[in-house]
This record gives sequence, C-alpha cells and structure tokens, in this order.
Amino acid sequence: MDTWLIILIGAVIVFIGYRAMSPAKGVKSISIDELKPQLKKKDKQFIDVRTPGEFKANRIKEFKNIPLNELPGRVSELDANKETYVICQSGMRSSKAAAILNKNGFTDVINVRGGMGSYRA
Repeated sequence: MDTWLIILIGAVIVFIGYRAMSPAKGVKSISIDELKPQLKKKDKQFIDVRTPGEFKANRIKEFKNIPLNELPGRVSELDANKETYVICQSGMRSSKAAAILNKNGFTDVINVRGGMGSYRA
C-alpha cells in the first residue's frame, strides 16, 4: 500500500510541475533565435515582465517593462490586436503573463522560451 501512495504522490508532483511549466492555452512559444528577426518589426509589441531591477541590469531595447505583478492593472496600456511577445528571465513568469493577456482578450501572444537567461546580443 505504501508503494502506491508514493507513486500517486509522485504523479501529482509531476503533473503540477508540468502544468506550471507548460505554456498557457493558445500561446505560441519561440526561442530567442526566432525572436531576433521579429524585433525589427514595428507592428508588434514586446513586454518584459521581470522586476525593474532585473530589467535595468539586462534588457532588450525593444521591450517595455511591465512587471508581472503589475500586468493585470496595466493591460490597458497594450494593444490587444497586436502580436505580443512576452519575456522574463527563464520563461516561467512570461508564461503566466501570457495567460493573463489571453484572459484579457489578447489572441496573438508569444512566449519567449528560455527568456533573458538564454539571450545573447
């Protein structure tokens, strides 16, 4: 009986981890290399959801800093009709940000996998 309980607990932990790491429904995911050519296009918007300190220390100039905890109150600053790219340090916060944007009517949201941790200018 103890073995089944351990297996069940392990399965629950794996499921929770998967749900936390997987992108929000309807959100595309791209790599840093796929992002770079998009940065030159003016018809897109780029959102960095890291803290102001993280943003100041290392940033991509095309990105606007809207920390994740401020995003729900600042969605009105963004255009829901534009393709929207979100980035953070690793991809976790930007995945959460993408879900927030989806819930607020954004239909074309792209999460940058690996985040700034994998960005090299």
